[in-house]
Amino acid sequence: MILSDGEIRSLIEGRSLRIEPIEASQIQPASVDIRLGDTFCVLEDNSNGIIRMKEEVKYKTMRTDRYLLLPGQFVLATTMEYIMLPNHLTAFVEGRSSLGRLGLFIQNAGWVDPGFEGEITLELFNANRYAIELQAGHRIGQLVFAKMEQEALHPYSGKYQGQKGATGSRVFLDFPTSDMAQP
Repeated sequence: MILSDGEIRSLIEGRSLRIEPIEASQIQPASVDIRLGDTFCVLEDNSNGIIRMKEEVKYKTMRTDRYLLLPGQFVLATTMEYIMLPNHLTAFVEGRSSLGRLGLFIQNAGWVDPGFEGEITLELFNANRYAIELQAGHRIGQLVFAKMEQEALHPYSGKYQGQKGATGSRVFLDFPTSDMAQP
């Protein structure tokens, strides 16, 4: 069941669902607007031009209120909001149609597990032939919450728990240490 604005407000007021900072105007009929934070990450160049999932990837992180996303460029960004989901709620991250119509693709794998706590890292891609100026604090997407029939038996406690700022891929942690490539 998708939560309504009244249910969302009630959970926030009761501190079961935490979204900080939040303004009343962010609560929509069936979602909460999320705003762009001020942290951005881009992949650092590597010597061979290949990303190997078993190896940690290096990122260049910057804090700025404005970021110029060039045509065809990919950047990680973060939300202003730090969220804490209770064990009976999940959330979907959706981009804003108004921004999609400008060629800005917004993704985060689309799913936030019950028990997750942290800022949400967003993957942004400019599919337009023009640069797009991103501004911290601007509405970038929305969270849609769904109530589960029962609490998760194993709430999220993974490698992104508690993340703050744009957080690069940690897929290399999926591989046992013995499988890691040697330097």
